[in-house]
Amino acid sequence: MQKSATSPASSGLQPPYLKKGDKIAITCPAKKLPNPMTDAISLLESWGLEVVLGETVDASYHQFAGDDDLRAKDLQRFIDDDSIKAIIAARGGYGTMRMIDKVDFSRFAQNPKWLIGFSDITVLHTHLYANYQVQTIHGQMPINILDASAHSFETLRKALFGENLHYHVHPHTLNRVGDTSGILIGGNLSLLIAVAGSVSDLDYDGKILFIEDVGEYLYSIDRMMRNLKRAGKLAQLKGLIVGGFSEVKDNDIPFGQTVPEIILEVVKEYDYPVCFDFPAGHIPDNCSLILGKMLNLSVKQTEVKIKY
Repeated sequence: MQKSATSPASSGLQPPYLKKGDKIAITCPAKKLPNPMTDAISLLESWGLEVVLGETVDASYHQFAGDDDLRAKDLQRFIDDDSIKAIIAARGGYGTMRMIDKVDFSRFAQNPKWLIGFSDITVLHTHLYANYQVQTIHGQMPINILDASAHSFETLRKALFGENLHYHVHPHTLNRVGDTSGILIGGNLSLLIAVAGSVSDLDYDGKILFIEDVGEYLYSIDRMMRNLKRAGKLAQLKGLIVGGFSEVKDNDIPFGQTVPEIILEVVKEYDYPVCFDFPAGHIPDNCSLILGKMLNLSVKQTEVKIKY
């Protein structure tokens, strides 16, 4: 049973922070894994957590970590198991949207737990906030452990264990200054467009929006941003945080604008602060962000401060 989307004035429902001895589950709601999770398991265990692996960690069905039913069953198992205190997606790719409607989240709404991931996992982030107003963590996943910065995984540990999470970011020349606060929403831009008009879509009004993406053409980024604008989703934002837009492609005839230039042109008529190059997304230093939680954003000429 889905709940209707609302726009709460305060932070969403916060799952209990983890403590040593808690169980964290690794599942694959999307693409299959190329390698064992040995290093990720070791890291999570070094934090004092007990790691439980889902069936999908070893499963394969075409490009997916098992068929849609298996991936849904795996996630359902960990949602319904009250001994599991957090669920981390092993990787993204594609596939979460194929199985999400097979999952019953009613138990999750009654007994929320941390859900962690990014990229394709944006589908879960938006769905859980839109329907249940539950906070989730946009952060590193096990597949990224060998390429990720130690700092990014440390921010994930802090987010999970309830330690102070704040960031000082070097200013981008195209930043738009200002101070604001609001509930943070967002994730991968392509997936935000993909869930538009569905039960997993978000109410953007009064929120701070975070976006990132990978491997997109410049014209496609322009089109997606204008899609959000035409849908009325950008006009009433409190602020905009732009993360990594990596491996961006261009056509033979150049588009003529950079990603920051594209985004700034789309939101030029609005007056909220805009921060570019925040370290989150498909980059090694993918810093953790708590979605659904009230955030303070201060964009100045000399620095950007982000804190919960």
